[in-house]
Amino acid sequence: MKLMIASDIHGSSCYCRQMLKAYEKEAADRLLLLGDILYHGPRNDLPAAYAPKEVISMLNEVKKELLCVRGNCDTEVDQMVLEFPIMAEYCLLEIGGKTLFATHGHVFHPDAPPMLKPGDILLNGHTHVPACKDMGAFWYMNPGSVSIPKEGSPHGYIVYENRKFLWKDMEGEVWKEKIF
Repeated sequence: MKLMIASDIHGSSCYCRQMLKAYEKEAADRLLLLGDILYHGPRNDLPAAYAPKEVISMLNEVKKELLCVRGNCDTEVDQMVLEFPIMAEYCLLEIGGKTLFATHGHVFHPDAPPMLKPGDILLNGHTHVPACKDMGAFWYMNPGSVSIPKEGSPHGYIVYENRKFLWKDMEGEVWKEKIF
């Protein structure tokens, strides 16, 4: 299975469009969104081309391709306009003999991890900062943000396939790799 992982669109139509173009180019089987889809939140500046209604339309068109978890900026009102589920706190995927615990990061994160077995992966968004860290008992990964990257990181996403995680910018250029 080839999986594209992205987070923190925050209502940006231009970056959502770029993300969907990247998804098409990657030819992934599924797009896993780690929350904060429509709203930018009170701590963030408005992202470029803030247009949540356009994001709704774009994502609803590919609803059968999506797996999503709820971000701290996602609400029941958002779920009313999106035609795919976004309110789950986490998603569990079995990949390469490991459990991938995908969540936004405002509840479960490296300082408050869920119950994981050694070698399992905690996958978060929320911080807008890409990460790939061995936490001792588990691995922590973060794709960064599609629309509002922080700490000088690129607008980007992760691709997973055949035990390999690739961190890519929106043009598809690899800038980090982790193989299990």
